[in-house]
Amino acid sequence: MARIAVIGAGMGAMAAAARLAVAGHRVAVYERTGTYGGAVRRFEREGFAFDTGPGLLPLPAVYRDLFVKTGKEALEDVVELVQVDPSARHVFADGTEVALPNASRAGVVEALDEALGAGAGQRWGDFLVRAREAWDRTRRPLLEEPLWPNWQVLAEREPYPSVPHKRLLRTRRAGTLAEIGAWELRDERLAALLESHALGYGLDPRTVPASAAVLPYMDHAFGTWYVRGGMRELARAVYERCLKRRVEFGFGAEVTGILEKDGRAAGVELADGSTAEADFVVADVDPARLRALTQRPLDADGDVRADDPVLPRPGRFTALLALRGGREPGAVHRTVVHAPDNQAELDFLASPGGDRPVFPTVTVLRPDDPALAPDGEHESVVVSAVVPAQTARDDEGTVRCYTDFLLEAAERAVPGLRERLLWHEVRTPAHTEAETGAPTGAVPAPALAAGRGRFLYPANTTRLPGLYRVGGWSHPGGGLPHAGMSGALVAGLIVEGPGFRGSQ
Repeated sequence: MARIAVIGAGMGAMAAAARLAVAGHRVAVYERTGTYGGAVRRFEREGFAFDTGPGLLPLPAVYRDLFVKTGKEALEDVVELVQVDPSARHVFADGTEVALPNASRAGVVEALDEALGAGAGQRWGDFLVRAREAWDRTRRPLLEEPLWPNWQVLAEREPYPSVPHKRLLRTRRAGTLAEIGAWELRDERLAALLESHALGYGLDPRTVPASAAVLPYMDHAFGTWYVRGGMRELARAVYERCLKRRVEFGFGAEVTGILEKDGRAAGVELADGSTAEADFVVADVDPARLRALTQRPLDADGDVRADDPVLPRPGRFTALLALRGGREPGAVHRTVVHAPDNQAELDFLASPGGDRPVFPTVTVLRPDDPALAPDGEHESVVVSAVVPAQTARDDEGTVRCYTDFLLEAAERAVPGLRERLLWHEVRTPAHTEAETGAPTGAVPAPALAAGRGRFLYPANTTRLPGLYRVGGWSHPGGGLPHAGMSGALVAGLIVEGPGFRGSQ
């Protein structure tokens, strides 16, 4: 039985802790804040409750596997999963609207043809077929296996089978998500639909590789799910699973250093001056903080991807709305209100500046969940957008401007919103930074192939034997399912050793 110290109580850290405890190890988690879950948190006021992190769960199979492997219990036995249908309603800049069925290619094709014109649905359906090919080519190396030592193969090879396109007397193939939209979808609204999956993580579709096509494919293939009571219930279930497996938690326990002995990780040092010895250390922190804890580089020389990856620096700006009056019949759970000026939004995300912020793409979540409101005569709504982090921190005028943007967009999704609004709370990227420690409150995206490795993440192993990375800032990247996958990979590497190659 090994002693294992886990830094942080995020979803990836808890997934690893539960799996390691089941394998017979003694696991202690040290969390600097007062609670578990990382970014998966809840805000409560006057009988209203709101998810302040992820609001939906893609790829629930990851957490189904976690609960089966750590207690032979179905995920649905500990939380109530609800499939969101329609998956989303999209409101485009020209006023066109379309509601897309959940996990139904035929239904999506029909809906797009009806809303955008004949042929639009078929072009999107054909794109999904190509996106599936990219998914099949990258699923194992990017999600189910530790990062390959020769990760450059993933970095250089574009897995998305782009359609040949004649441009300026040359035949070209799409190399970015934006080029897929322009050359293969050939409709500004379809392009906006495609790009919204990248914008949700602060990724610029003009520079993100075509392999990002796997993001909308995941939504389509595996559906969109909601956890009754809010996504915080999923964090609670994972935390309680850890407790049942006798994982120890220390809250308000900030780790200030990683102990080394005989050239390997040997425990952690805490802010109160105490130490905790361990045979292995698992860190759920961003790369910069991990380097500070060790005071040494953790990756091979020349590995520009691993120690300083190009990660999305924008953060999430959120408004929590308490409304009088219940949801109207037929209300949609998720509405995406696309930016009125797509080019201006992308330019501002890439190089924030100018006299005032730019109207972003906004997501409005309206769960049909009595647990989130005082009674049936009220409703809680979460409205969010990804914005340049530095534009929404301390500047009251900018915060007010973004709040107005979000409320204006929310009116496209919630009838009579201004008259129904009782109060609202605003959360800037600074709140995320305080809760997760991520610099500027940045939102980590899932790992992506191609792009010269700029969208890959540090491996779960490090140059310091006995020290492992877990969570959204390590392989395979951000997002709830990816965090759970990182926990499985780290547990496998510790239990089975460096020869571990992932689940079969």
